[in-house]
Amino acid sequence: MAVESPESPVNPGPIMGLILGSWQSRILLAAVEHDIFTELSKDAATSDELAERLGLAPRGTNDLLAGLVHLGLLETADGTYTNSAVTDAFLVRGRPAYLGGYLHFCEQELNPAWNGLADSLRTGKPQNQAAVVGNPYDTLYADADATDGFLDSMDLLNAPIAAALSGFDWSGFTSFVDIGGARGNFAHQVVTHNPHLKGAVFDLPPLEPAFERHMDRLGATETPVTFHGGDFFEDDLPKADALVFGHVLHNWGVEDRITLLKRAYDALEPGGAVLVYDPMAGGQQPSMHGALAGLTMLVWSRGGHEYTADELHGWLREAGFWPETVEVEGLHEDVLVIGRKAA
Repeated sequence: MAVESPESPVNPGPIMGLILGSWQSRILLAAVEHDIFTELSKDAATSDELAERLGLAPRGTNDLLAGLVHLGLLETADGTYTNSAVTDAFLVRGRPAYLGGYLHFCEQELNPAWNGLADSLRTGKPQNQAAVVGNPYDTLYADADATDGFLDSMDLLNAPIAAALSGFDWSGFTSFVDIGGARGNFAHQVVTHNPHLKGAVFDLPPLEPAFERHMDRLGATETPVTFHGGDFFEDDLPKADALVFGHVLHNWGVEDRITLLKRAYDALEPGGAVLVYDPMAGGQQPSMHGALAGLTMLVWSRGGHEYTADELHGWLREAGFWPETVEVEGLHEDVLVIGRKAA
């Protein structure tokens, strides 16, 4: 007579894997803080050699390096460690594609806010105190070196968007202002590919030195972009044919978004347009990326969350625009919506 085996219990592995994943991110952040990848780019090393060169505890260094190998960030042979290809490209300080500035932002700004997610879910308020009392970017831009590192990473991550929108049909415009355009990387690329345009950036005054340094590095003399300092909730937006809000609206609550769009409507010339790009990954069943982005906005920003293109259409109509969603080749992770002002 056959005996049925008891049903296998549910394995808690997926839950434990999530906790381990959090710890794995700590391995990466600690390695970046101690410049392990930068040091190994100079010369391969054993665990003991690297610990001595960086002044680290040998036992902990050995375990850290083993973890980085398992994560695919280091390679090892005969006890000697070297960077993997992806690490050599993105985690060596001083190289053009260095992402350390963004990781520093995560460690100093986002991760502490995420630690209070349970509180934010209960109260609906951010854990980032700068957002509670005003603009969440105030503390971020207080340190020049941290600002440059963060903006280096942002320019790298947003480069495909700038490339895609440089190919957008700008023939109906003669001028544009990138609202919240930081140090002008997007504006510079658009003007370079569309030299008939007069480009400008509007952002917080502390960013102007970073803007000037970046324009000097780009050699932006034949296609100059100008900087206008101000707070877009307090100061008038510059007049132009087009105003661009890229990765801006999702940082703010609905009332703030409508306020910004109305201010944009007032600043635009007759027949002008506002161009908005964001992931637009909201809705009842957002993607995992959209859910994480939305929760990040919850804990860090002043009421920000992800939203859908249809929601944006409604806000644009409320501000006086005629909206349309536009297909742009190469714009993979974002959606472009244009709101047109009557001539």
